[in-house]
Amino acid sequence: MRGPRNLEVWKMGLVNYLEAHKLQDKLVSARKVNKIPDTLLSLQHPPTYTLGKRRTDHNLLIPESDLKNIGAELYYTLRGGDITFHGPHQAVLYPVISLRDIGLGARSYVEKLESTMIELASLYGVKAQPGQSGETGVWVGERKIGAIGVRISYAVTSHGLAFNIDPDLNYFKHIVPCGIANKGVTSLRKETNMVLPAEEIIQEQLISCFARQFGYSSVLWKENASTLSADWEIE
Repeated sequence: MRGPRNLEVWKMGLVNYLEAHKLQDKLVSARKVNKIPDTLLSLQHPPTYTLGKRRTDHNLLIPESDLKNIGAELYYTLRGGDITFHGPHQAVLYPVISLRDIGLGARSYVEKLESTMIELASLYGVKAQPGQSGETGVWVGERKIGAIGVRISYAVTSHGLAFNIDPDLNYFKHIVPCGIANKGVTSLRKETNMVLPAEEIIQEQLISCFARQFGYSSVLWKENASTLSADWEIE
């Protein structure tokens, strides 16, 4: 029988994508040798497009040289999935957790990430569901509200999920989101008739949904973790 499991959450605010990527690499290395507990980064990014390891550049619909004109950057990653967009008013979670320790395979892990976003949407009366075969992420009808792109190395995860609270959806017009054509993109703001609370509250609710879906018995919150991460080193 497995004992109680603890999750450490770093609340980081707005973080440059490359900085977050480098931090994840350090955390993954530390988690592989049990120097740190399961850790969850909660943050937002400036306007950023990212491509997965399949390098599907054709799904970027404007020349890369034009990205600066719309205030966005492009990064190539080793995660699964296709091209996606990250930006302000989008809740991003990057779990660095040991799937071996919690007894999950890759498919079950992704399904729990989907369930995390579905549970959050349901708190606001929005009925979301996983995509059809070949359609990653979480959808409201034909409109995508949450994206998933993960990397798993020796059973330790990185990258993760992005849930649209109220991002500028015009940025999605410049890509084929996640490589799925003829489908829309939406947000919690667009889908609900409710007055939404502060984004920080919604992000905390998303973290609580994650902890519940993955069965963590306690959550340790680290506030202002962006300053902490600047000097974070593996001993």
